[in-house]
Amino acid sequence: MSLEQIVLRLFLAVLIGGLIGTERGRNGRAAGMRTHILVCLGATVTALTGLYVNSVVQNGDVMRLAAQVISGVGFLGAGMIVLKNGNIVKGLTTAAGVWATATIGIALGYGFYLGAGVCAAFFLISTTLFGLLEKRKRHSEAIYAELSDISALNKTLDEISSIFPKRPNFEVVAPKSSKQGNVGIIINTDNRYAVDIKNIIEIENVLFAVED
Repeated sequence: MSLEQIVLRLFLAVLIGGLIGTERGRNGRAAGMRTHILVCLGATVTALTGLYVNSVVQNGDVMRLAAQVISGVGFLGAGMIVLKNGNIVKGLTTAAGVWATATIGIALGYGFYLGAGVCAAFFLISTTLFGLLEKRKRHSEAIYAELSDISALNKTLDEISSIFPKRPNFEVVAPKSSKQGNVGIIINTDNRYAVDIKNIIEIENVLFAVED
């Protein structure tokens, strides 16, 4: 394999990993541009190493190293999946995205440029265009928040309402954390009046808030 081919494949890994990571980072995901570049670059050089070993020993398995990447990145992705307050799972899409980026890197390492390029294009379409369409179709937004003091429930609801242009509908539910003394609420609002969840979390009696 020539130096030009090696440089080209590694450069494409940086380029595609950077494009995917930039889109993910812009949406505030835990894995941003640098993470996706490193994952794609590492997967590419692993595939290149497999090809190199095969050319040296003549009977090596070019897929063995790459197979370890596919399973190994699963552990990296597992670290991005967060279980909050008992049963609220976050980070599944980010973990899947990192895994998909690794497979693109493997394809680049083996010289499967067309497959890597098409996969990267569909990846970006899925996370951007489909995400926008999903938001437009959704007419309402539900936010789950957990409060630490039920005696201050009415006061807290008033404070939450004050940050919305139009008062949302509230539903009192059992706390998802199952912690005694806590109370859960579901905030139902038209997505035209959506607010930053951080503003809800900053309210004194609110322990946490997530999209329901």
